[in-house]
Amino acid sequence: MFSLFDLTAMLLTLSALFGWMNHKFLPLPHSIGLLVISIAVSIVLVGIDLAFPRQHLFESLTGTLFQIDFSQVVMNGMLAFLLFAGALHLDITRLRRRGLQVAILAFAGTLISTVVVGCAFWGAAAMLGIFMPLAWALVFGALISPTDPVAVMSTLKNAKVSPDLEIELQGESLFNDGIGIVLFTVLLRFAMGTDATQTSTFAIAELLVVETGGGIMLGLTAGYIAFWGMRLIDDYPVEILISLALVTATYAVAQRLHVSGPLSMVAAGLLIGNRGPRYAMSDRTQGYLFGLWTVIDEILNSVLFLLIGLEVLVLSFNRVSLDLAAVAIPIVLLGRLLGVSLPLLVFGWRRPMSLWNVAFLTWAGIRGGISVALALSLPEGSAKPGILPGTYAVVLFSIIVQGLTLERVAKRSVGISSEDAK
Repeated sequence: MFSLFDLTAMLLTLSALFGWMNHKFLPLPHSIGLLVISIAVSIVLVGIDLAFPRQHLFESLTGTLFQIDFSQVVMNGMLAFLLFAGALHLDITRLRRRGLQVAILAFAGTLISTVVVGCAFWGAAAMLGIFMPLAWALVFGALISPTDPVAVMSTLKNAKVSPDLEIELQGESLFNDGIGIVLFTVLLRFAMGTDATQTSTFAIAELLVVETGGGIMLGLTAGYIAFWGMRLIDDYPVEILISLALVTATYAVAQRLHVSGPLSMVAAGLLIGNRGPRYAMSDRTQGYLFGLWTVIDEILNSVLFLLIGLEVLVLSFNRVSLDLAAVAIPIVLLGRLLGVSLPLLVFGWRRPMSLWNVAFLTWAGIRGGISVALALSLPEGSAKPGILPGTYAVVLFSIIVQGLTLERVAKRSVGISSEDAK
C-alpha cells in the first residue's frame, strides 16, 4: 500500500520522464506526447504480462493504479485548479463580445449533442446485440458531449486561429463542463430509477437553476471577496495564497451547497483574471501570480494526460465492447457536427462563427479527462461495460487524432495559419 506522497512522487516522476522523452525523441505537443507515450508503455506492459501470465510482473503497478481513484482525483481535485487557471487567462472583453455564440454552443450545442449521441449509441448497441436502456445511452451522451477545457486549450496552442474563434472555443469548453455535469446528474437519476419526487419537472428545473445559478453566484461572491482582499494589500506571497485559498475553499463550499463547482471556478477565475490586474495587483504580483497558475496548469495537465494513458492497465475490454467503442467515435463526431451546425442554421451567424467553420468547430471538440472521470463514476451495472470503453475510445481519438490534425483542418476550413493568427 502506497502513501499519498508515494503516489504523487510516482506520477510527477513519470510525467517528467515521459515529458523529457517526448521533447527529446518525438517531439509531439507536450500533452499529446505524454498521452501517446503512457499508452505505448501501458500496451507494452500488458503484452509482457500476457506473455508471462504466471509471473504477474506488473501486479504491483496495476495495484498502485487501482489505489488512484481517477474520478475523485479529477472531479474533486484537479478540475478546480484547471478550470480556474483556464478562466484566469481568458480575456473577458472578447468573451463578452462573443457571449451569445459561446452561450448557444455551451447550452444548446451540449443539449443537441447529448440527445443525438444518446439515441445513436442506443441504436448501435442494439444492432451489436447489446441491451442498453435508452436512459443509460443518454447518460453516455451527457458525459461525452462537453468539450474538455484542458484538452481544447492544449490543442489550440498548436493550431492558432482568429482571436474571436479561439475565444468561442475556450469559452464553450469552460462553460459546457458545468452544463454537461448537471445534465449528467439529471439523466443519471432517470437511469437509476430514482424516486419520482427527484425526477419530477419541478425537481429537475430546481436542480438546473440551483446548480448553474448557484455555482456562478458563489464563484462571483468568493471572487469579489478575494479581489477586495488583494486590493487592500501589496504583498505577492499573501495574494498568491489568497488565490489558492479562493480555489480550494470555493470548490469545497460548492460541493457542500450542492451547486456547480466547475461554474463557480470559471466565474471566480474570470473575475480575478480581468479585474485583478487592473485594480488590485501590482506588476510584480501579476508576474508571480499568473506565472504560478501557468505552472500549476501545466503540471496538472501533464499528470492528467499521463493518468488517462495509464488507465489502459486497469480497464477491461471484450470484443463486443471494443466494437461498440469503435462505433462511438463517428457517433460522437456526428453529435458534435449537429450540435454546432444546427444553432448556426437557426441563428444565421456570420464569420467567424459561420457555416464555413463547421468543419473546424466540429473537429475542435476535444474530449478529455472529465468524460473519463464521469464514466468511471458510474455505478456498476449492465450499462457501464459498454459506456466506459466507448468513452475511452472517443477521448483517445479526439486528443491524439483530432489534436494532431487540428492545425491542418484550421488551415483548410478557416484559412488561417499559425502565423496569421499571431
